[in-house]
Amino acid sequence: MAAESRAPPLHGGAKMAGGAGPETGTELERVVEALELLLRPPAGPGERDGAAGPGPELRPETLRSNAAALAERLRREPGWAALRGLRDAVLARSPALAAGAAAEAEPGWAVACGLLALLLCLRERLAALAAVPAARGPGPGAAPPPSADTLSVAQGRSVARALRAAVGLGLLPYLPPGVGQRPGPPASPSVLPAICGARLLTATTALTEVARHPALGSPLLARHLGLLLASLCLLGHGPTAHSQSVPEAERAWCREALRDILDRVYQPLAVRELLVLQGRPKQSPLSPGEETKPALVRAPAWLRRLCGQLLSERLMRPSGVQSVVRGIMEGTGAGGAGAEAAAVDWRKCDMVAKILASCPQQCLSLEDYYRLVCPQILDLLHIQDKLTARQFQRVATTTLLTMVKEHPQLAQKYLLQPLLAPLLRCSETAELAVEDLSAGSVLVTEAELSSCVEDVLKVYVVGNDSSSLLLQSLQSVLGVVFSLYSFAKQNVSYLRSPCQEILLWFLEKSERDVSLSVLEGFAGLNSSVHVLHPRCRFCAGSEGGATIAVEETVSDEDEALYQKISSEQRHVEDLVELLSHCQKSGLAGDFFICCLKALTHVAAEDEVTSNSDVEPGRSLLELEQYHAGQRRKLQVLQLVATLCESVSDTVFTDVAQVEAFVAATLQRACVSSARGPGAAAEAQTLAMAMGLVAAVLGGAVQLQSSDFAVLKRLVPLLEELSRTYPNPLTQELAADLRIAICTHGAFSPATVGAAADGVLGKKPGMGMQSPAGIPGRPPGPGSGPTLPQHSRSSPSAPRERSEEQSMCHEPGAVGPAPAPCADSPAPAGLQEILVSAYDPQPPGRAAALRHLASLITQRDPEALQLQEKLLQVFLENLQHEDAFVYLSAIQGVALLSSEYPERILPVLLARYRCPAQGTEDTMAAVTRMKLGEVLMRVIQALGDMVFKHREPLIQAFLQGTRDADSTLRASSLSNLGELCQRLGFQLGSVLQEVTSCLTAIAKTDPKAEVRRAAVHVVVVLLRGLSEKATEVLRDVLRDLYRLLKHVVVAEPDGATVLHAQLALEELDAVMRRVLFPAQTLEKKIMVLP
Repeated sequence: MAAESRAPPLHGGAKMAGGAGPETGTELERVVEALELLLRPPAGPGERDGAAGPGPELRPETLRSNAAALAERLRREPGWAALRGLRDAVLARSPALAAGAAAEAEPGWAVACGLLALLLCLRERLAALAAVPAARGPGPGAAPPPSADTLSVAQGRSVARALRAAVGLGLLPYLPPGVGQRPGPPASPSVLPAICGARLLTATTALTEVARHPALGSPLLARHLGLLLASLCLLGHGPTAHSQSVPEAERAWCREALRDILDRVYQPLAVRELLVLQGRPKQSPLSPGEETKPALVRAPAWLRRLCGQLLSERLMRPSGVQSVVRGIMEGTGAGGAGAEAAAVDWRKCDMVAKILASCPQQCLSLEDYYRLVCPQILDLLHIQDKLTARQFQRVATTTLLTMVKEHPQLAQKYLLQPLLAPLLRCSETAELAVEDLSAGSVLVTEAELSSCVEDVLKVYVVGNDSSSLLLQSLQSVLGVVFSLYSFAKQNVSYLRSPCQEILLWFLEKSERDVSLSVLEGFAGLNSSVHVLHPRCRFCAGSEGGATIAVEETVSDEDEALYQKISSEQRHVEDLVELLSHCQKSGLAGDFFICCLKALTHVAAEDEVTSNSDVEPGRSLLELEQYHAGQRRKLQVLQLVATLCESVSDTVFTDVAQVEAFVAATLQRACVSSARGPGAAAEAQTLAMAMGLVAAVLGGAVQLQSSDFAVLKRLVPLLEELSRTYPNPLTQELAADLRIAICTHGAFSPATVGAAADGVLGKKPGMGMQSPAGIPGRPPGPGSGPTLPQHSRSSPSAPRERSEEQSMCHEPGAVGPAPAPCADSPAPAGLQEILVSAYDPQPPGRAAALRHLASLITQRDPEALQLQEKLLQVFLENLQHEDAFVYLSAIQGVALLSSEYPERILPVLLARYRCPAQGTEDTMAAVTRMKLGEVLMRVIQALGDMVFKHREPLIQAFLQGTRDADSTLRASSLSNLGELCQRLGFQLGSVLQEVTSCLTAIAKTDPKAEVRRAAVHVVVVLLRGLSEKATEVLRDVLRDLYRLLKHVVVAEPDGATVLHAQLALEELDAVMRRVLFPAQTLEKKIMVLP
């Protein structure tokens, strides 16, 4: 009986049904009607539509009566004859099914066999309809008709009820406990095990045949796959006690059918059902909320092993990793709100990662498993579905990190190298022969590079596992990532942020020595990182990313050198920008100290080189080494200069870093001489470092005993400095600092307090004594170096007076006093500020100038009495080369001139027309431009009151437009435009003169920037006057229009033409507003006389 049940699919249904004509559709409806009749619920008040199935509604009496009603209708109704014949043919092929349908003693099994027979009949009818040629469509543009074997909605609902009843009555009662059971107590069949096996085989065979048709297999496998797999597992792989009457041939067929179904269904669904069949591990804890659910019977050991093997086979298939992940993760409420749901998702992600990282037992080689699975794991990082991408990425990241920990060599080969392949391909150590490629060849596409950077961000930064293998693998491409970061900063690219996060993550997670070495590699000081291949370059992508292509060889050596220097400068600036995000961790301070130590080595090498003669006749190798050393020195100097300009005052985070900074500075002072062109800068740096130590000892930082232990490292250097440094003041301060450190601050000499005040700036504008030399004074006869005089009237007196005060008031000072001090009626405090305005150190001088400017703003009576002296101080400081100093002087002169224009403006205009005698032409032009900046600020400050000074100002600016220096001519034109814009209607008779000047310059001046400035004056005039331009410029408007048209037609400079076009557009807008004023709705009330 069992052997006959494994019959091949029936193919004679169409013939038995009387052909595939219109009668076939009617016979299909007849089969569905028979299914509904067999599952008809009992009539009564408790009837519920759609609830038919193996439940309380279908009692044995109801099933028996429904079967009798169907048999009666098949026997008596003439329209049911075709169905009766088809049903008899189906039952004839399966004697076991026929015997079960005739068993009246067991109505459940009888109805199950009847349902299975009708479902097989339905399969035959659907196959016959599918063989009918498709009807022609209604016409173009219309929807195509459904296929002939498509079930309607009502028919599909009836078939689903029949499948549910067939599974519930034909499979579920005959499965042993733990095999495919749903929650609840297991059903204990009241039949013998041998009969259970035979009936299970009969139902399973019939359902397998039904599942071969798409219209019936879809609802069956979507809703009842688990029970069907359970029965096939039991019959094909289960113990013989549960299948005593099943021969071996049938068991082999069940095994083949099991694999066939698993291969045909949606793989995540197969994985999920196999996991359900496998059941929960014995030691697995219950999830929150599952304690109240009915307990599941644990699956037997043979079934757990079998499900594990089948799951491993699913995993080893193509795209098996994604199927396993989807099978476990789909339907878990990903993205749900609440901490509990998030915790469940995290646990499942970690569980899936552990499964993927473990090699199955049936896999013969661990390397083969990694070779097959690792590419699929990397593909999980590229899931585009936003709902599942987060979980998939977490699974991929956790799996990768687990594999790296368990098998680092295989993970390096099959995971990390493919992950970093686009970056490794263009590295300087790449095996790819870039030289053999043609210029412009794309090595890495935009999509590939963007995907690689995003994957690195997900795995390294989001995964946040700082294992040594991950850090080493990332370090191999860190130079390329930094180059990409530098390129993204210069362009508009979304890759800048991920590259910055990758770099900062590595610098934070690595050891401090490794981070410093990598930073030096970024700056080109060592080869700890592999930079971009010299023949490769980044190009902007079309979607905001970047590509890597082979660069064309630059034949011009000067252009190649310029590009190289520009690239190095840009990398240094980007490195400093990157360090600005590392100040809290102390990395920026440590790197700054590291650079200062490198600078010390440079100073020591220069000292040795200067003392030794250059050996003639060097070899080529020695010359290359010499040039490499010189190049490294220049890089160190450039890096230190950029760091000094860019790092903030919070670069040092603890006393240890301050000590390291000071130690590097003191060591450099010990090994280098205090003479030569760089002596002043070295002295200022040394003064700052020693003042910093004095400030720390003076209470700027709350020191602990451990901090003094750190500061004691400076004692040997201070002692050596106090003995060897040529400046006696520095020697004295070094000795006093050594005493203060050794006594833990108990004894603090006066020089320490003065140096601390100089750094902290406790007396704004007061010129503090520099430990590296005498403070600057205005040049005068007899001004020579004088030792500092410290007051001894009281213990707290050392900070009351500076050396300059002593110099001004000491009767024993040699030579005449400086100009600000001699016979000066100024009070002591103001006198100190005036002296500080000549401090050789730019910060002190600029602070004094700004303090004087603030006194003018506050209208301090003592300061206003010294107008001439203040003007002299400001004008002399205008010639200083430091921008901070001369800008402070410009601000002071402008404030003073706006307060007293009658007295100050004539002096400024005289100096603007005629520079000081004895100065070079370049210096004179620069000074006059600074004075022009002062005059422009005065014009802005005076506002409408500038009309009183119209004539001298215009004469001075017009005279400046005829100067030999082109830069000064352009500056004078800019100032002239600002003045004319302020005067407006008050231009008067000078309008013709100004217009003639602009016309002549715009047409005849040989310098493009001067012509550009002349046209820009016209733009400023038109833009500032707006609607008033037609009235103010009425007499010269036509001349200006002709001038602009001439510039547009004949001017070779593009920027000048652009200015002229802007002026024409502004003039067009003005004329349109005048000729066509905006219409406004106004009500006018006129009072008639």
